[in-house]
Amino acid sequence: MDSSACALVLVMTSERDFAETVVGLCKKRGFFWGPSPEIYGGSSGLYDLGPLGKLLKNRLESEIRSSFVRANFWEVECPTVSPEIVWKASGHLEGFVDPITRCTKCGQAYRADNLIEEEVPDADIKGLSLDRLAEKIRELGVKCPACKGQLGPVERFNLMLKTRLGLDQDAYMRPETATTTYLIFKRLLTFFRDKLPAAVFQIGKAYRNEISPRQGILRLREFTQVEAQLFILHKDETDWRAFDDIKSYELPLLPYKIQESGSHEVTTFRVSDALRQGHFKTKAYAWCVNLAYQVFRSMGFRPESLRLRQHLPTERAHYAADAWDVEVQTKSFGWVECCGVHDRGNYDLGRHQQYSKENLSVKDGNESVVPNVLEIAFGVERPLFCHIDNAYAEDSERVWLRFPPHIAPVQVGVFPLMGKPELVGPSQEIYDEVLDSGLTTYLDSTGSIGRRYRRQDEIGTPFCVTVDYDSLRDNTVTVRDRDTMEQVRISRPELVGILLKLVKGKATIAALKEGQPATI
Repeated sequence: MDSSACALVLVMTSERDFAETVVGLCKKRGFFWGPSPEIYGGSSGLYDLGPLGKLLKNRLESEIRSSFVRANFWEVECPTVSPEIVWKASGHLEGFVDPITRCTKCGQAYRADNLIEEEVPDADIKGLSLDRLAEKIRELGVKCPACKGQLGPVERFNLMLKTRLGLDQDAYMRPETATTTYLIFKRLLTFFRDKLPAAVFQIGKAYRNEISPRQGILRLREFTQVEAQLFILHKDETDWRAFDDIKSYELPLLPYKIQESGSHEVTTFRVSDALRQGHFKTKAYAWCVNLAYQVFRSMGFRPESLRLRQHLPTERAHYAADAWDVEVQTKSFGWVECCGVHDRGNYDLGRHQQYSKENLSVKDGNESVVPNVLEIAFGVERPLFCHIDNAYAEDSERVWLRFPPHIAPVQVGVFPLMGKPELVGPSQEIYDEVLDSGLTTYLDSTGSIGRRYRRQDEIGTPFCVTVDYDSLRDNTVTVRDRDTMEQVRISRPELVGILLKLVKGKATIAALKEGQPATI
């Protein structure tokens, strides 16, 4: 084995070891468990969120919801199951497929493209046909991970989960939320007083019968989907007034033409320059790509961990005029696709108009036209895992999760220095006050103070408040920073207000320490 191959093996091993470390911490501390149900051996692609995972997910959904509402999107909620005709009209019954290959020895089935990428991370397979994927498997010598047997031909596998309504109506669980949004377009048009553009979003469950889900909660059979649809006329796409508000924003872009040259170097563009150079076709679509990026920034992802990658022409659906993904850099799996932004044209409403025989067109001057759709779509569990991966830190003394304070599952820990009644009482009062402020708070009075700090560090709690005997004399408490372990004394009357500023990023412990009394 040459030196480059050895290096690749070491990197792959390192990534897999890191992923196992992160998953181990998540299961230990109650972020997620599975595959579920564990007591029956578990089914791959199904996971339970523990108390901390649910808190983190709620926090992310709150930021997502706030971002879309601020962008003038309205939230709706639709059924998760629909009759067969809906999915025939949408094209899912014939087109919602993955490439599958089976081991000729043990019979284990795998999704071909994912398996190749896992076994040979630098393989370039995007947009390949079924036959070319089969050729790649042979060329790269990819074997069955379970038994090292030969893999068979690559075939199509439909991911829809079938069910039945009543006694005789075939139906399917929705594989995404978008289709159910299209079904209520006529009602939405009435709500928006027959005026476009109209912007709506959903956050809800979706189901995909993945062939062989791997990589933990990155690939699930049941997950929470976020999808936003902008119903728009072509003239408004090219003359999108909100574009001027974001045209000077900078985005980290990887256009498809750069990828075709063999490079994966990200270039920072101003949105207006990216539009002028043809990386975006319309102002409205550029605005949507920027919105998707800003949603991920609002969730606390750092700019250096994000990029926007344009789909190669061979990757795009036949109806898609353009498609960009928001990808997050992880230590476990490299760049992870977390969000898609799609220019879907009028495909979706046109198909449902054809199959339902309902008029889904609108007036554009003297002409009746079926509106176009610009879409932002992603699952919540992927950014959730990416946040944990990005947050993980360790040194010789401790392991901790460096969550941005505003999305941390627990935001404040409250401790009496010792479990004495005279200290526990004031700690309970502070706990109640901080909880009433809206911050998620945890009261812990068991074990040494150092051990309690470590427990909160390990779940990512950014700030801890300690009540000691000085607190009884001068009505102050100690506030500790998770990342620096710096401490500062704060008067109790100011405590809640300061904690709110700290969590919102409007204050830091280091700044508060200037001019403050010595810490304990």
